[in-house]
Formats: sequence, C-alpha cells, structure tokens
Amino acid sequence: MSTTDQSAAGTGGGEISAEVAAISEAYAFEGARIHLGALLEGEEPNPAVAVNLAVGMLNRHGLIAGATGTGKTRTLQVIAEQAAHAGAAVFVADMKGDLSGIAVPGPASSTLTARAATRGQEWVSRAAPTEFFTLGGQGEGVPIRTTVSDFGPVLLSKVLELNETQESSLGLIFHYADSHGLALLDLKDLRALIQFLTSEEGRSELKGIGGISTATAGVILRSLTAFEASGADVFFGEPAFDPAQLLRRAEDGTGIISCLELPGVATRPALFSTFMMWMLAELYQDLPEVGDAEVPKLVFFLDEAHLLFKDASDAFLDQVVQTVRLIRSKGVGVFFITQTPKDIPGDVLAQLGNRVQHALRAFTPDDAKALRATASTFPTSEHDLVEVIPALGTGEAIVTVMSEDGAPTPVAVTAVRAPESSMEPAGEQVIKDAAAASPLMAEYGTAVDNESAYEILAARAEKDAQAVEEAEKAEKRRAAATSGGAGSTSHSSRSAKDEEGFFDNPAVKSFLRSAGTVLGREITRSLFGTRRRR
Repeated sequence: MSTTDQSAAGTGGGEISAEVAAISEAYAFEGARIHLGALLEGEEPNPAVAVNLAVGMLNRHGLIAGATGTGKTRTLQVIAEQAAHAGAAVFVADMKGDLSGIAVPGPASSTLTARAATRGQEWVSRAAPTEFFTLGGQGEGVPIRTTVSDFGPVLLSKVLELNETQESSLGLIFHYADSHGLALLDLKDLRALIQFLTSEEGRSELKGIGGISTATAGVILRSLTAFEASGADVFFGEPAFDPAQLLRRAEDGTGIISCLELPGVATRPALFSTFMMWMLAELYQDLPEVGDAEVPKLVFFLDEAHLLFKDASDAFLDQVVQTVRLIRSKGVGVFFITQTPKDIPGDVLAQLGNRVQHALRAFTPDDAKALRATASTFPTSEHDLVEVIPALGTGEAIVTVMSEDGAPTPVAVTAVRAPESSMEPAGEQVIKDAAAASPLMAEYGTAVDNESAYEILAARAEKDAQAVEEAEKAEKRRAAATSGGAGSTSHSSRSAKDEEGFFDNPAVKSFLRSAGTVLGREITRSLFGTRRRR
C-alpha cells in the first residue's frame, strides 16, 4: 500500500482552520492506512490534508453509497487495490463489467498525474494479482458451484422467491434429507425428493414433523422449473467451491483480488447477491477467531447490496445481521455498495463503521426524504450535509471512518484519489489468459455429476421394475401351460404396478428409509442453514 502519498497539514506555510487541523489529526493513523483522497476546502482539494482509512479497521465493515455515475465503483477500486497491496485478500463482484481493469496497470498520462497531485497522491501504474471467477461457469473465469445441500434452505428460498410458508416447507424437506444423510447435489436431487415426499407412500415420512401440502410442494416445484429454465441450475453441482480459496496471497505477500465476473446473471441480480451471502456464511463457520488483526484476512465487497434485502424474509434478514455482526472477529471486513443507506436494514447499517457517501440527487419528495435520512446517519458536522451531498461532483464524497481507537472520525468532504489500476474493462482475452493460468482451473474447471439421490433412486427403481417384469413373464409362461384365462390377471397386475409410479416403488421407499447408511451421516447446519463441515 502506498503510504508516501500523505503529508502534514500546513506544509504550504499558511494558517489552517481548527476544522482542517482536527480532520488532519483524526485521519493521520499510526498504522498501515489506505489513502482515500484529500480534504476538499471550498471547491479545491487540499493535498496537505490526507483522508485515510486504517487497514486494521477494515474488518469494522463499510458502506459505499451514491447515485449512479457518482464514482462508487472507482472508490471501491481505490480501497480494494490498496487493501490487496497491504496484504489483505480481496473479493469483488463485477456486476456491470467495469471492474475487471483492476487486473491491469492503469495507463499513465500527464492529466492523471496532475489530478492525482492535487489529492496528495504520488500516482504509480500498478495492479494487484487478480483471479477471475464466474458463477456456474457462465463466463471465462474459474467456475464457482456449490451443492444444494451446502447452500441450504434459507438461501435457496431467497433465490426461488418463496414466501415464509413455502420457505418453512422447504426447510422440512431439507431436514428430512439431512436426518437421513441424503446429500442433495443438484436441483434434480431436490426435485426427486420433493416428488417422493408428496407421493402416496412418501407423505407419511413427514407427518411426525408437520408435513407439507401438495399445493405448497407444487409452488416449490414450479419455482424450481422456472429457476432451471433461466439457466441458473448450473450453479448447483460439483465440484463444490471452497470459499477458503478467496483468502490466498501471492508469494510476495500481496493479497490476491478475486473478481467474480457476472455476465450470465445480469437478469437475475438477486441470485448473485444471495450467493455472496453463502460465501460469507461458509467463511464464518470455517475461519478461526482472530479479533482485530493488523491486516484483515479478507475484504469482501458486496455490490448492488439493496438486491440482497429486497423481499427478504425475517429469517433471512436475521441471518444477515448475525453474519455481519460476527464475521469481523474472523478477520473479514464486508463493504456494502448501494445507492443510499436506507437500502440497508438498520440493524445491518449499525455495523458499518466506515462510510463513503457520494452524491445523491433530490428530484422527488422521496429523494428528498432519502437525502435527509442519509445525512442523519453521519456524525454531527459543521457542514449542512443535506446541502453538501447533492452538490458533490463525480469523484467527491462525504467520509467518516473508524479510528484506531474505535471511534468515528469527523466528517470529511473528500476528493477521492485515482485508482492505480485501469479504469477500463480488462478485455475478454486478459480474463481468458488469467483463468487459463489459474491453478484453480484444474480443480474446478470441469463440472462432474457424481452419483447422488436422483441416480440411486432411479437405478433402484429400474432394477425393481426389471424384477417385476421378469416375474410377470414367468407368470405368463406358467399360465400358458395351465390355462389361457390367467393372462388377464397378469395384465391387470402389471397395469397396477405401472400406475404405482417411481416414488411409490418399494425399493425406492426402502432406500430412503436407509439413506443414512448409504450416503453418510446426518447433516448439520450453521448460518443461513448452510451445511456445517465436520
């Protein structure tokens, strides 16, 4: 991280106000720090007054907010690249395709150098090591997949847009699978299990814990069908991605930036945000407690954060709050990127100690109300933030962060520095080359379809059907030797067996009742109902 970009206030030799002196002192942290930019005095930045963010406080989480086109993505890029150079692994989701340039050194120009100097920045062209990922292989990066069992019922209900009643029923289905050690690897496993548990023979399996109605099961199955039709089924399967891979560092100690490319889910933005929470839940349950480390293990940027909370159930919101509250002690900082703080539930917002607020516009009464609410979330300031925030230019922001003693810093109107990596997309070839060179591609690059509930059930049903057919043939041969009239009885028997159906098959029932001994021990669950690894 560049720490030479900062100088003491008053270097120019002039008198400085008490406010400027207070801000200069408040943001001059002793430890490693990220340079956000320079204090704006009037309309011009003061390069002698640096606005910093303490690296050790990144795990106190943060918010980067502002209207479209005001500079949120560049602020994210500034923090992410410096966090990586400080030694923290970084995760970013490239929702709009304009963050991939973080893998490429920025092009130098005299204009950029001069602009950087006004912000107290000694600009250099560099980029941190970057790994590219995609969800389910819908892109050029290393595919990220997970199993249905690992994902859990709460998160799956969110992406299927189920209501609370349907979510509760899905939870019962997962409970049945878990208690029988029945691993659900992909969506066809879940579909097969739902069909069995709502069949004539399988319905009794859930009676002791409440059961599910045929109507509710039908809604869940229709949601699964629509989900699969959108192409999202490729996100579930094996090999399942281990989120611990996001914590890697380069040989020189620089944190690796994991950039998730999202071209395949542009029409399902809520899906990617829910997958981000799955990653955080997995990290929380796997990482040891470290407290406040000098450098966090991971800084996690969750873009389009408002989508995570849209139409979310109370159970889901409770789990988000719990994750955000607890994961900081595991050395993970989470930054939410959205338009206004009101997009974030209050219990989550209260956990976000580092705030960077870009411009908001107040064109409607609702906009004006949101602006007042935003201003009220900042510490008391000499500035009238209701007036200042709409007047901010692109690349300017209101900043307050957590000081090294855990107190919020005074509000600083800041001209944000320029990224050192490219502000243009890296290009498809750069992503292809990076993915091909990744050591993770050999492990996760090719999808596999291991034997699971669906295949085992189907194989046993087929075997049983063959046995029935052989028995019927033998019966026909015996009937032909004695009497021609017995054939109708045999035909009637076979028709009844055909109508019995796949999940009414005795072999299928027997398998499900003994699944715990076939597929492994009972599954237990952690945050968001994700599978707890043992």
